[in-house]
Amino acid sequence: MIGFCFERMGVSAVIRPCYSIRARILVCTDDMAPLKIGRVIRTDAKVCHVDCEGRVLMVAPRGILFDGVQKNPVAVGDEVEIDEATTPASLERVLPRRNWLSRTASSHDPREQVLVSNVDQMLVVASMAKPGFSSTRTDRILAACTWQQIPASLVLNKIDLAEEDEIAALEETYERIPIPVLKTSALEGRGIEELRAVLKDKVSIVYGASGAGKSSLLNCIEPGLKLKTGKISKYWDTGKHTTSFSQMFPLQMGGYVVDTPGIRTFRVHDVPTENLRDLFPEFAQFQPRCHFPSCTHDHEPDCAVFDAVDRGDLAASRYASYVEMLDERGESGGQDEDDDPSP
Repeated sequence: MIGFCFERMGVSAVIRPCYSIRARILVCTDDMAPLKIGRVIRTDAKVCHVDCEGRVLMVAPRGILFDGVQKNPVAVGDEVEIDEATTPASLERVLPRRNWLSRTASSHDPREQVLVSNVDQMLVVASMAKPGFSSTRTDRILAACTWQQIPASLVLNKIDLAEEDEIAALEETYERIPIPVLKTSALEGRGIEELRAVLKDKVSIVYGASGAGKSSLLNCIEPGLKLKTGKISKYWDTGKHTTSFSQMFPLQMGGYVVDTPGIRTFRVHDVPTENLRDLFPEFAQFQPRCHFPSCTHDHEPDCAVFDAVDRGDLAASRYASYVEMLDERGESGGQDEDDDPSP
């Protein structure tokens, strides 16, 4: 086991326990220092924390990376080229991503905000109570995973605060998609072994609302992480932000996990209207029976999807989430003003 070594301005300190991410050295000409490739494990306003050969380097992204197309040109999970010959070390280039999760940056900024890249799976953590389950928020995140081809699972946390029939109804709704559903209670330790098995040897992002219990679950999986947890606001019945930035952590059992700031709203970025229905996979079995092949399942007559909702063959909550996203097409905006500004 190798610890991350933090280096900046000639000062180093070892952070344990963790596993290194192998870096590669690029071939350069004789008059150039070799560039190395590392993985971004945290991003701040003007600096990135990059794991390179077991060391965590503080590197500054080059200005040329900020082309204005994306709010943040560098995200946690990115593989990047680093030049250590400069002071401080510079981040020269972001290598092609195999996948990424993004959203619209804010209500005043329509650019794409990349939250994380190069992951094997997403775990959407939703609490059954304090704060209560939000189908709208959950469905938007799952839609983004479908759009960006990231395998997703739903973690229903705080099951100790809910009735069995309520849990069963949600489990049935999402297994129809189909989405794997895990049921957990960080307080009682229920479902922790099943969650540990899902995380083992994978690069995973854990995402969900503030107060849903993401950090508490990760502390159960690996107590050495000692992630900060917070209390629930009595007035709003919502969580208070305890994670203010995304960060990747190595797991002793193998794999990596990205803990993320809590969210209140989420808007999928740049999905054409005609593709929106495809982000709800359970619609597919009914769509061929719609009168119009391009049916949006909103106002058209003889819509088989709407009929399926009416019969109870499709969850009304999922259909409501779809219609809400459909209504947003052409509107500006994104997350709430009090949502986290950083990925």
